[in-house]
Amino acid sequence: MKRSAASPALGAPPRGSLELRGGAGVTDRVGDPGLRALALLASAASMALIALLVYKVFDQAGESISHFGLGFVGSSVWNPVTRRFGAASFIYGTAVSSLIALLIAGPMSVAIALFLTELAPMRVRRPVATLVELLAAIPSVVLGLWGIIVMAPFLNGTLEPALRSALGWIPLFAGSASPFGLLPAVLILTIMTVPIVASVTREVFQTVPTELKESALALGSTRWEMVRMVILPYAKSGIVGASILGLGRALGEAIAVTQVIGDETGIHASLFAPADTLASRVASTYQGATSTLEISSLAYLSAILLVFALIANAIARLIVRRTTLRMRPAAPRPRLATAAAEADA
Repeated sequence: MKRSAASPALGAPPRGSLELRGGAGVTDRVGDPGLRALALLASAASMALIALLVYKVFDQAGESISHFGLGFVGSSVWNPVTRRFGAASFIYGTAVSSLIALLIAGPMSVAIALFLTELAPMRVRRPVATLVELLAAIPSVVLGLWGIIVMAPFLNGTLEPALRSALGWIPLFAGSASPFGLLPAVLILTIMTVPIVASVTREVFQTVPTELKESALALGSTRWEMVRMVILPYAKSGIVGASILGLGRALGEAIAVTQVIGDETGIHASLFAPADTLASRVASTYQGATSTLEISSLAYLSAILLVFALIANAIARLIVRRTTLRMRPAAPRPRLATAAAEADA
């Protein structure tokens, strides 16, 4: 069959592609370096901002670090009159309130995400998901005010007496009921953490391949077995990342916690006792600090909070990396190497 003279040669690019490519090349010679320079500038600016923030915090804390040393971490005294300051009670309050809030919010968020992705009817998913995301947009001061007006009387008059009568033999639930303390702070942090963890976990669950879920159901698995053996293992690293995001929110929250925690130093085993956290103490005391040593001690608290955040981020990255390596399939052995091994055998 004779090829028409008007038809393009086999394998030749479409007519006009060279002109388009040449015209785009002029733009790319300007756009590519510009995009590269803009991305490099944004990355460098973010790194410089973080470095400046860390330097300023530790520089401000220099007087307290040189005066108290590491003994500041182990002391629970905070007395501006005698110029004695310590961070132990605030570290305890931060750790206990954040970890218990995460222990409550984690399973609750996973359950919400599973409901929205696997169980809820289509007409229900969008409104519920929108409400969960809107919960994260409520200002923390409004949540703290709600905690004072609504939650504190309920805890003092109903929940804490019930917990004390049923579980009073546990030190966490011993002591007299109080409208302000670690328990209100834990519940406020739980409310603030759930929408973050639930939203991210829902996005992670939506990335699970449909073929895997359908294959598990086709093999006779129940929906719970499919969730347990397919969805949760596949999304494990994403769940860990979402939980660390929630933990970061809980560690750094100040205003809402300040309104309900009681603003009191000391280490108490009971969740009913008033306490304080690192962020809450800095937020409530910095403007009224009466000496440079107190200001420096507050900056020391901020530096400890920064270290906590870095440690949490490092642990999260380690867990995600190990989980990813476990889920990665083993590389197949090369055919020649396999044949040589069989020949030697």
